[in-house]
Amino acid sequence: MSKIIQAIREDLIRNSDEKTKKSGETFFKEEVKMYGVKSAIVHNISKDHFKKLADKNKKAVFDLCEELWQSGFLEESAIACNWSYSVKKQYIISDFEVFEKWVDRYVTNWAACDTLCNHSVGSLIEMFPLCLDKLKTWAGSQNRWMRRASAVTLIIPARHGKFLTEIFELAEILLTDKDDMVQKGFGWMLKAASEANQNQIFDYVMDKKDIMPRTSLRYAIEKMPPDLRSKAMDKTNKN
Repeated sequence: MSKIIQAIREDLIRNSDEKTKKSGETFFKEEVKMYGVKSAIVHNISKDHFKKLADKNKKAVFDLCEELWQSGFLEESAIACNWSYSVKKQYIISDFEVFEKWVDRYVTNWAACDTLCNHSVGSLIEMFPLCLDKLKTWAGSQNRWMRRASAVTLIIPARHGKFLTEIFELAEILLTDKDDMVQKGFGWMLKAASEANQNQIFDYVMDKKDIMPRTSLRYAIEKMPPDLRSKAMDKTNKN
C-alpha cells in the first residue's frame, strides 16, 4: 500500500462515525461498504491529499485511483472519482478503456456510478466523441451498472444540448429495461436532455409512453411545464 493511500484511510477512519454510516446506508438498496464519513469531509480529505501528490502525472494518479477502487469503500471510490477528474486535461482517447474497466469491475452502487460517469467519463466523451458508440455496448451489457453508466455519462452534455442523436439511440436500447437503477438513469438522461431540447424529448416520450417504464417516464418529464407533464402521464401504462 502506498503511503498516501494509507494516510487517506487513516483520515477516513478518524473522521468516521456510526450515525453517518447508518444514515448513508439508507440511500442504497444494495449493501454498501462505508466508513461513515460526511461527504464534505471526504471532499476535503480528497483535495488535501491530492495537493500533497508529488507526481500528478495521469498514470500515477490513475494507479492510485485503482488502489482506492479496489477497497470497495464508498468514500474511497469518491476520492478516486475526484482524482481521475482532476487530471482531465491529460485525458487521451484510450482512457475510455480504463474507465470502462472501473465501471465493470468496481462500481456496485448508483453513487459511485454517477460520480465517475457524470464527470470523468462524461468529460472524456466530450473531448473524444468517437467513444460515443462504445456507450451503446455498455447499454447492452449484462452488468446493471454498465447499463446505467451508458445513460448517466451523457447527463452534463445533454443539459447543453449535445449528442441528442446518440441520446435517442441509447434510449431505444434502454427503453424497456426492467432494472429500476437503469430506468432511473435512463429517465434522468432524458430529463437532462429536455433542458435544451424540450420539444424533441416530449415528442419521444409521447411516442414511447405506452411501453416506457413509469419510473423512466416520471424522471424524463420532471422539468417540463405542468401541461406537458399532464399530457405525458395521461393514460400511461402501469408497468
